[in-house]
Amino acid sequence: MTTQPRDDFVAIVGAGDLLTAEAIGPDYGHDEALVGAPVTPAYVARPQTAEQVAALLAAATEHRIPVTARGSGTGLSGGARPCPDGLLISFERMNAVLEVDADNQVAVVQPGVTLADLDTATAAAGLVYTVFPGELSASVGGNVGTNAGGMRAVKYGVTRHNVLGLQAALPTGELIRTGGKVTKLSTGYDLTQLIIGSEGTLALATEVTVRLYPRLAHSATLLVPFADLPAVLQAVPAVVRSGADPDILEYVDNLTLAAISYTQNLSLGIPDGIRDTAQAYLVIGVENRDRDRLDGDVAMLGELLDSLGALDLYVLEGNSAHALIEARERAFWTAKAAGAHDVIDVVVPRTRMHEFFTRAQELAQAAGAGVVGCGHAGDGNVHLAVFCADDDVRHRLLHDIFAGAMTLGGAISGEHGLGRVKTQHFTELEDPVKLAVLRRIKDAFDPARILNPGVVLNERDNR
Repeated sequence: MTTQPRDDFVAIVGAGDLLTAEAIGPDYGHDEALVGAPVTPAYVARPQTAEQVAALLAAATEHRIPVTARGSGTGLSGGARPCPDGLLISFERMNAVLEVDADNQVAVVQPGVTLADLDTATAAAGLVYTVFPGELSASVGGNVGTNAGGMRAVKYGVTRHNVLGLQAALPTGELIRTGGKVTKLSTGYDLTQLIIGSEGTLALATEVTVRLYPRLAHSATLLVPFADLPAVLQAVPAVVRSGADPDILEYVDNLTLAAISYTQNLSLGIPDGIRDTAQAYLVIGVENRDRDRLDGDVAMLGELLDSLGALDLYVLEGNSAHALIEARERAFWTAKAAGAHDVIDVVVPRTRMHEFFTRAQELAQAAGAGVVGCGHAGDGNVHLAVFCADDDVRHRLLHDIFAGAMTLGGAISGEHGLGRVKTQHFTELEDPVKLAVLRRIKDAFDPARILNPGVVLNERDNR
């Protein structure tokens, strides 16, 4: 007699860690995407071991039940939104820092570990994991799924540059290991990099080996107002070339800075005259192991920015610097509170950011919509809050904005992923030959097509 899915799942994780019906809390039905209604899955499993994850996937494949993975639920593209008839695998019980190896400068963690917990564990060894996507409650496994980035990517790169190896569960019920505690690897296909950014559509990471860096003792944050956004964006390449090696290089428009200052009760000491004149700001973070060298970098940047037309320069340290960075990281919550209907994270070559931003504003104005924002100027990642209540008008607007970014040599998403929100745009705009390759990769990993259907490849592509 064929067993029922619930019986199989209970046999794997136990009755206490298999939730159904009313036992499934509302948080399991959504992530932080502003678009799309929550969905209650048929099952929520909370495994504690990699072997349990693999067994769950094997059972789901046998019963043809769609599977969605969930870390902390902080994603912004609907990638952790489950299917109504599906299984949600929550990694909340797989949340251990297994090892901090100071000699090899790596940490080995389970996917449910939050960035906050990892930061605490690595600080004790004088090291740091440098991927900070703006929400410290985010999980490492979720970051792997979306290839998360954040403000420090300009210096340290995104998740794929900081993950050296994985253990991953396949839909066939097998476990594989990729990479490890090595920084070089030229042996076969790089499955680590293939799984990173695949948004839970190929395999589920059950253990992650991350690269660590020395935690530098001295830092400063520069807030630099400019008369307009073009001046800000033209200054970015010069700052990158300066040799100061900033770990943060952000732009913030005046509306966004005013909003985050108000909502976060942030006082930056900007005179009224500058505040009334400035239309955009650069936020530059620099760090060094030596105080004198840091001061030298700040002085050099001050001279450079003055020559590039900066209206002034404010050097923030200590609590004020931390408060500004924290407020910038919470810009999404500010946009959400202001009533934004969507938030996007298009990426373009940094020298074409102004061209892209101008085009996006023109498209929004023509659609009767509004776009405001900030972004990772150092790597061309533009974050826009989109204000457009009409779903159809907004869909067309975003499609045109995404198409414009791709024309400039960019991509739809720099770090949030496609999720369920942007997959249709991707499959309509991407090269059909590339999409065909992605389908073949999907079939090789997941022949039953159970993993996160509707993400990366649309429903038609997932049949």
